[in-house]
Amino acid sequence: MQERKPRQIARELALLSLSQLPANPKKLTEDQLPKLVLAAVRTLRSEVQDTLDNAAGELQRSNDRLLTSETRAADLNTARTMLKEAVSYTQGAINKLGAAIEFPELIQLASQDKDVARYAIQIVRTVHENQHLVDGDITQALVDWQVHRLAQIDRDILRIAVTEMRFLGLDARIAINEAVELAKRYSEADGHRFINGVLRRVTELKQAV
Repeated sequence: MQERKPRQIARELALLSLSQLPANPKKLTEDQLPKLVLAAVRTLRSEVQDTLDNAAGELQRSNDRLLTSETRAADLNTARTMLKEAVSYTQGAINKLGAAIEFPELIQLASQDKDVARYAIQIVRTVHENQHLVDGDITQALVDWQVHRLAQIDRDILRIAVTEMRFLGLDARIAINEAVELAKRYSEADGHRFINGVLRRVTELKQAV
């Protein structure tokens, strides 16, 4: 945690807070930030349990398929696919658990470091105030997909990155790198590649205008 910069921590706090926003984010104060993060911790814990449950289900189905098959190629391929899904689910859970280990420090920093809390709130408010424009940029970069259909964590990571690039003056390369790091911590196994591709497309479209 000590090696991470204040704005990296603020960005992570903002990501965790976006899913727990009050009705009017303009009234969000620095004192409320730890409570939002704590609520996000509870949500993430539930997601980790669901992910592990899905992994266990895929492993059981894979095992059942192997036991009942006559070693036909189709059955083996199906079982192999199920096993890969289980591994993917488990990796996602491990990523989230790894991030959760640092939550107590995040909550403490949100309480004690006013610069961290201030920038986190600035991100949250700016995302909220400009969500229509931000989502428009993301939608243009998506191919045959809609923002509202994205996983919430991926949607929020993209919103933060586009907001920082468009409204908070962050260099596009840095914004993309920071978003990819967030995705590695919170998204599914290949989520960071998806995030990277969408944000690069966003910047390419802006440069073409």
